[in-house]
Amino acid sequence: MINFTPFARKRFISRLYDQLRFKDYADAVQQGELVKLIEHASLTEFGRKYNFSKMRTYREFASTVPLYRYEDLRPQIMRMVNGEANVLWRGKCFNFAQSSGTTDGKSKYIPITRDSLKLNHYQGASDVVSHYLNLNPDSRIFSGKGFILGGSFANQLDLKPGTMVGDLSATLIQNINPLVNLFRVPSKKIALMEDWREKLPALVEASLGADVTNLSGVPSWFLTVLKEVMARKGVNCIHDVWPNLEVFFHGGIAFAPYREQYEKICDMSKMHFLDTYNASEGFFAVQSSWESTAMLLLLDIGVFFEFIPIEDTDSPTPEVYPVWEVEAGKTYELVITACNGLWRYRIGDTVTIEQTNPIKIRIAGRTKHFINAFGEELMVHNADAAITKASVLTGAQVLNYTAAPVYAGDHTRGRHEWLIEFAKMPKSKEEFMQVLDECLRQENSDYDAKRSGNIFLDAPSLVVASEGLFDRWLATTGKLGGQRKIPRLSNNRDTIEAMLKLEIRN
Repeated sequence: MINFTPFARKRFISRLYDQLRFKDYADAVQQGELVKLIEHASLTEFGRKYNFSKMRTYREFASTVPLYRYEDLRPQIMRMVNGEANVLWRGKCFNFAQSSGTTDGKSKYIPITRDSLKLNHYQGASDVVSHYLNLNPDSRIFSGKGFILGGSFANQLDLKPGTMVGDLSATLIQNINPLVNLFRVPSKKIALMEDWREKLPALVEASLGADVTNLSGVPSWFLTVLKEVMARKGVNCIHDVWPNLEVFFHGGIAFAPYREQYEKICDMSKMHFLDTYNASEGFFAVQSSWESTAMLLLLDIGVFFEFIPIEDTDSPTPEVYPVWEVEAGKTYELVITACNGLWRYRIGDTVTIEQTNPIKIRIAGRTKHFINAFGEELMVHNADAAITKASVLTGAQVLNYTAAPVYAGDHTRGRHEWLIEFAKMPKSKEEFMQVLDECLRQENSDYDAKRSGNIFLDAPSLVVASEGLFDRWLATTGKLGGQRKIPRLSNNRDTIEAMLKLEIRN
């Protein structure tokens, strides 16, 4: 295949330079985005309700439009699903990303409008390539194919003709520019298959003979696919199958717990890993340096960002800051206003501001995915970092994990119970948990205080999951593959008990 990279580089790098010029003008860029969003929605039902036609500044916007959670917007979104136009965003919306349930137990349907596809999701993907080409001047990424791992549509739903609900990745593949198909595998038919028992071997078969130069997908599920590909070829290194593979664009879940496993199956003299923040609600950020995995916030692709200090998330009247007022080193709940009709929407993610010029972030976790049963305030980013360190120190490899509290009994103190599926077992389970406990104490001072002297919180316990347990559990939720996310930490035992019951049945 002809190497088209030199021809594409000029356009991609030009876009990058535009973005870098924004670093001193974050306030002007973001306020410009907000004005465009307000103008485009001024004739919608939502825009008329809040008199968007008269609104021009952020302060007017913030003082008029309240904060919203999904439950607050569900009635309007369901009207959009049923075919109504000009509800939250201009025109009709024909695509919706089905996401995990909310506090009322129902699935979420995130609108993916024509504008959000063009201005946000596809532009964000293009910006990722721009940053990668800047970081790797010797890249030949367009000399071969991109292996894009996606989900499927929910065909069992009773929907209006033309309306499609499913994984975000399925919608992106379905609506992609046909020219892009020249540079990707597998075929759309295989990529959108619903049954992963059939899809996995089809993915392997479709990719074996391709000259794959880049991967895009969720780390946990892609690892399964790559191992199947290597098994078919009888090799231990993925570069023995695809010698020109050079980069994995990953997102959806933290990469750190999986990095060591990827490094073991890759030729690291050829391979790069680039982090992205591409959620159902929008494409938000991309890693822009090899020195740090912090991600550059994309300020000009149809999203206006606001931030609630983490200590204020449960307040009925939280403080809210625009991007130009956040402080480095602080963690915030992310709030977005976007060209998909989500207005001042509390997405449920928390991010830490690494720097402010240009603004770079790290995903800290979910507002609902934490353990604070005993005042320990353990967050997902603490757990990910501790799991990664403990694995290195004990020679273990963790494939998946979840943790939940075990409450005190008459003669026992409370503790955390960890359900872990290992790709490589530690020599001693007891040693692994002791090291994990120590790493957690290093990562989180509140956890350390509660563990001190075993007075308030006992040492964590371990349940080793059988091979494939997390996949079996995901299959019961209808979320196997695609943009799958395991709840890493829960403040209740609902998730871990469901998995343990499934373990017993098997």
